[in-house]
Amino acid sequence: MIGQLPQRLLLWFIGLLGIAILALIVVCVALQIQVPWRVMTLQSFTMKHYRLYSVKSDNSSLEYQQSAENELDTAEELERKSAQQSNLEDSSVLENSAMSDQANLNTNSLKPMPNNETKPTEPDFFGDRYATDDLPSQTNCPNNIRKRVPQTQFAEMFLHSIPVLQWAKHFTPDQYQRLSHYSGAHGWGGVDIEVLKSSLGILNTTANRLMFDDWEKRKNKSQCIRCAVVGNGGILNGSRKGKEIDEHDYVFRVNGAALKGFEKDVGSRTSFYTFSTNTMRNSMRSYAGVGYRGPPISNETRYIFLPDHDRDYILMRAASTRTAIDKGPERSKNPPTYFGEDVTVEKFKIYHPDFIRYLRNRFLHSKLLKTGAKRIYRPSTGAVMLLAAIHTCDQVDAYGFMTPDYSLYSDHYYDKQIKQVRFYANHDMRMEMKLWQELHQAGLMNLFMRQ
Repeated sequence: MIGQLPQRLLLWFIGLLGIAILALIVVCVALQIQVPWRVMTLQSFTMKHYRLYSVKSDNSSLEYQQSAENELDTAEELERKSAQQSNLEDSSVLENSAMSDQANLNTNSLKPMPNNETKPTEPDFFGDRYATDDLPSQTNCPNNIRKRVPQTQFAEMFLHSIPVLQWAKHFTPDQYQRLSHYSGAHGWGGVDIEVLKSSLGILNTTANRLMFDDWEKRKNKSQCIRCAVVGNGGILNGSRKGKEIDEHDYVFRVNGAALKGFEKDVGSRTSFYTFSTNTMRNSMRSYAGVGYRGPPISNETRYIFLPDHDRDYILMRAASTRTAIDKGPERSKNPPTYFGEDVTVEKFKIYHPDFIRYLRNRFLHSKLLKTGAKRIYRPSTGAVMLLAAIHTCDQVDAYGFMTPDYSLYSDHYYDKQIKQVRFYANHDMRMEMKLWQELHQAGLMNLFMRQ
């Protein structure tokens, strides 16, 4: 009896301990007590330690790196967005912005948009409604582009009344409220209303409203306005197309358009120079070694801003009124001299944000718009220039734009050493290349190709 007592006490103790543990579990479940530590996801770790990185395609030897002309836009956009957006969804925008053409390379790593955001009529992002302009044709060209469009696959997407350029008439409180919903080049979001009002207010002449403001004054003008639109592609190196380009009525150029020493291949005239403040400044830094010192300056040259930020409106106003800039990267004690010291307001034009958004929504609706990179994606500066010419010229000949055999040529015609073409998340260059082929085959432009 005495030997059995400790054994019974041990069994009682074990039983009570089991009951206590069971009771504790029940209490924890009832109170929903959670684990008091934080789990760091792979995505949050990646965003904390790696902002921008390169990607190499399995199908190509091309590397996705910073662009001398376009990536500065992306980098500054990322800086601005990272200061404004703190949630994880917007952080994924920054992560994916460094991945070029990632929708094709690794679709599982990109966050798709909800289905209700893929329609081009979604007002909170795409906004497929635009202002209209009733500008009469400046010529009686019997076979201009606008007359050919209805017979092509572009008939439904092409808007004949879309405003290509914005000027004083376009600024109203109602329009500001509408366009403030769209950021970057696609609207007025992020641009101070006073900056916009004062900048557009000085663009109140016919020269600011019309693309070809000197056409009526030209002597011996032809029946049709013939335009040469010149990109900076390496396909022009050794092309000997300079004389042919200069023989057009108007010559469009873009970004780091170095001319001195390359006249035989690309010509010497510049009627319209398209740029954003970012791409111009970056081109001045990157291509100084090949002779690019800034925008071309001549009596003929007009300057067309592609407004990505408020600094584009600020620079345009300061340059045209010859006043100093007191804030931002272009600030100085003296007026800006990028465009010559005697430049006047009649020399400046600026693309309408509705036009940029229209091009993105209808002509270059990239798969990137279904990914986290949608907030920084837009048509390239060269694409805006070429499509603006197609919407305003009677005939368009395009030179120096990407063709299917692009791997045979250097990135730029002025490269001292062969450089492979690179791709970036803020533009869809392969889609643009396909569009150029389609426009060429439809007879809406003539694309220079070597193969």
